[in-house]
Amino acid sequence: MHRPTSTFGMFYACALALSLSSPTATAGEGGLYAPNAPKGSTFVRGYNAGNSELSFSVGNTELSDIAPLASSDFSFMPAGSYSAQVGSHNLPVKLEAEHFYTLVSQDGAAPRLVSEAPFTNKRKALLRVQNLTDNTLSLKTADGKAVVDAVAPDASGQREVNPVKVSLALFDGSRKVSDLKPVSLARGEVVSLYVTGSGNALSPVWVKRPAKTD
Repeated sequence: MHRPTSTFGMFYACALALSLSSPTATAGEGGLYAPNAPKGSTFVRGYNAGNSELSFSVGNTELSDIAPLASSDFSFMPAGSYSAQVGSHNLPVKLEAEHFYTLVSQDGAAPRLVSEAPFTNKRKALLRVQNLTDNTLSLKTADGKAVVDAVAPDASGQREVNPVKVSLALFDGSRKVSDLKPVSLARGEVVSLYVTGSGNALSPVWVKRPAKTD
């Protein structure tokens, strides 16, 4: 008997395998975040890993009313040293020119500034894992094939892939932490999996630029 679900499963696995390319290190910026920014600008956004709405600010730049488990878009500003306000917390930050940063708020933990390496390959998409936990984590396909492997605590890992919609899972060693929501990857796009929490209570969330409404 013909079994459509099995055929689709084989097609999906082949498509994902073909979409994966070798892990790379990237540098430079091709106007993917803020194309109208003056030369020498720095770029910053906020990610709210908590469970209530929160506002961020860096100097005079406001990143307001960020929903739980959501992020703002990147805002550009002159490079320099600033005071960042994350909810009720204050954090001194130094932001370098042509660099990208994410301010992260976590319940029960101090806010953190995470550096985001730029990405210029407009033919590929970039999958990035930002591991803000004490665990060594891997991003894998449902059948256990490593996509971004063994990301150490407080580190990041990444991999260029072809544009595709994928369903992946987060693993701690051989233990599956959770299946992740399907995510669509577009050419020239960076999609980061931010993982917060500790021990067996980990919270993985896809963070990508909000869709434009204009």
